[in-house]
Amino acid sequence: MGKIKKLNLKLRLVKKAKQNRTVPLWAIVKTARRVRTHPKRRSWKMSKIKA
Repeated sequence: MGKIKKLNLKLRLVKKAKQNRTVPLWAIVKTARRVRTHPKRRSWKMSKIKA
């Protein structure tokens, strides 16, 4: 994809990039390791964004 993108597309991509993070360490410690995975986590190779 080129450099030139529409603003609303760029904002959606930024939001998806922010969501694609691991669970914070303090959350894992607080829940005694019951929460380890993130439901919104996705791989760039496996699933594509509907943007």
